[in-house]
Amino acid sequence: MRASGSSERGFTYIGLLVAVVVMGLLLTVASRVWTTTVQREREEQLLWVGHAYRMAIGSYYRQGGRLPETLQQLLVDDRSPVPLRHLRQLYPDPMTGQPDWTLIRTAGGQIIGIASSSQGVPIKRAGFEIMDAAFADTDCYCSWQFIFQTRRLPYIPVPGGASPGTAPSPFNPGFSPGQISPGPGAGGSRPGGGMPIPSPGTTPPGWQTEPQ
Repeated sequence: MRASGSSERGFTYIGLLVAVVVMGLLLTVASRVWTTTVQREREEQLLWVGHAYRMAIGSYYRQGGRLPETLQQLLVDDRSPVPLRHLRQLYPDPMTGQPDWTLIRTAGGQIIGIASSSQGVPIKRAGFEIMDAAFADTDCYCSWQFIFQTRRLPYIPVPGGASPGTAPSPFNPGFSPGQISPGPGAGGSRPGGGMPIPSPGTTPPGWQTEPQ
């Protein structure tokens, strides 16, 4: 009888160990799935925000033939009697959660684009819009450079980006200086376009923003 009781306790102990191991594996898988889901959502937010900045820079340029020197100028463009707003707010980098964008400047110091400061490896490898074709198969979010093209102005590239003196390509056929085509599936929700101040704000998909 004692041997039988010990044997039953042994099987119960082994069963508990197996259950703990299985639960641990399930939790690990669930954690990885959740992490991947969150990262994919942040990538979509990065694309949305990057397009917003690119279009705002283009809007600023079209209003006066000059690129901004600070991102703040995209919020308040006082070059005309009625100040314009080209961007609804200064969005942070979704990958870092901070307004620590890498600014891409021309040789004259004007801002021609932005890039994420994150060194993370993207999950998204393909399926980008035409204007973002250079993002395919990159190994760093810092290579996702949202640059406004205008007469191929020389600019100062950031590590992992395009070669010096040229802006990434291609754009849609028929692209002309000072024009950005939103590409397929872009929709009409992106901010930019020289809106008079004040202007109602919008929120990127899945975001909750606070006043700057």
